[in-house]
Amino acid sequence: MMFHTGARPRIATRRITAMQDKTGEMMAMMLWTAADPAPNPRRVRLFLQAKGLELPATDLSLIKREHKSDAVMALNPRGQVPFLELDDGTVLAETISICRYLDELHPEPPLLGTTALERAETDMWIRRAENVLGTPISLAWQHGHPFTAKLVQQIPAMGEQARGNAQTAFAWFDGQLQERPWLAGTRFTLADIALLTIVDFAGWIDIKPPEALTALADWHARATARVA
Repeated sequence: MMFHTGARPRIATRRITAMQDKTGEMMAMMLWTAADPAPNPRRVRLFLQAKGLELPATDLSLIKREHKSDAVMALNPRGQVPFLELDDGTVLAETISICRYLDELHPEPPLLGTTALERAETDMWIRRAENVLGTPISLAWQHGHPFTAKLVQQIPAMGEQARGNAQTAFAWFDGQLQERPWLAGTRFTLADIALLTIVDFAGWIDIKPPEALTALADWHARATARVA
């Protein structure tokens, strides 16, 4: 089935140095992030791009382990990026939490949903992207890639098993996308952004879906064009 959804709608990019919260107060903010191909920072970047927003950002080098420095750990004890620092000292970590907060402040275009049911459906598909595909990709990265051999005690068999599980996950998503243009049906959402960043990171570590999974390939082309 062919879906003609078009490229990303034209949205003028707005550079935001402060946002008005629900009380009407202006809150300055800084996004702490990292360059591609890190999937979690990219997820927030693509979300902002789809919203037409641009935030002040501090880029950290993951290769140099800058995210594990004392200064960064004081802000985010998990030592991970991205996280959003507000001018009152509040720090929001975890990609979906950051995106939820920004979506509340800038609801258009809606990327989580406009009704309780739509938001629940988006949540469902985000969790599926993270659990069904994200988990095996993470395990393959940790236990089967030369870079992470310096960071964790690798279990090669776990890495190999995760690669196989990733292929099963690709096939499952291909089946789900046979009759719909986006994960949540006709709505392009944060769930599509989440899955896109995982699929692309998987490709970066040489885990790619078979060419026979045409529904997944077509969805990937649509999603890539949507956030371009």
